[in-house]
Amino acid sequence: MFYDRLRLGEGYTAWGAVDTRFYNLVIFIIRISFILNYLYAKITYFCFIVFFSLSAIGQESAKQTYRTPNLKDILATQKIVAILPFKVTIGYKRLPKAYNLEGNQKEEKEEGLSMQGGMYTFLLRKENSYTVSFQDPERTNIILKQDGLIDKLDEILPDSLCKILKVDAVIKCNYAYEKTGSEGGAIVTTVLFGFGKTANGALTMQINNGTDGLLLWRFYKEMSEGAFTNANQLMKRMMRKVSRNFPYEK
Repeated sequence: MFYDRLRLGEGYTAWGAVDTRFYNLVIFIIRISFILNYLYAKITYFCFIVFFSLSAIGQESAKQTYRTPNLKDILATQKIVAILPFKVTIGYKRLPKAYNLEGNQKEEKEEGLSMQGGMYTFLLRKENSYTVSFQDPERTNIILKQDGLIDKLDEILPDSLCKILKVDAVIKCNYAYEKTGSEGGAIVTTVLFGFGKTANGALTMQINNGTDGLLLWRFYKEMSEGAFTNANQLMKRMMRKVSRNFPYEK
């Protein structure tokens, strides 16, 4: 009897040791599983960041610049330059239900004036870095309104505009963009990944000479607009890209 109890007790002890080892193994596997899942989530997040960053870089990589051969000689004779209201064109990949043509045209005009002012403000901050001065957009627009030209800039030659504004050159800009996604979706993407895109666009900026209307310089750049981007922020980003090629830099 004593031997049987001892053997039974030894059996319980052996099974207890086995249970403890099994329990520790399960805990170890669970911990490893948590670590692998955590690493997988981090790697997936990193891949998303890299993918979207490369996509954004690719979308904004297209750039073209033109300079007339005797550009420096012509610019050396100029003293004051006018920035015309931007011609903004807003399109939609899919028209919203509440789309209104008149409202869209009003938004285009307002953004054009905002971007004109934004560009002037940007240039004014570094006025000592340029070889010319820039006419105050308020003066430019008042003169254009008095002559009935504020909405007819495409119908008059650049050299004629320069004579009316009494400047040596004009800067003409077109910004056309297509809204590709909702702001709500872009905000979610921004919160999750640090950036979000609502539109693809293209900026065309050119300088025309005042004496003969000659195209002196032309810059083209593809852009993308974010969820929290307003006209001034977009203009600052544009000008940072343009300033590397801007011909009036000293």
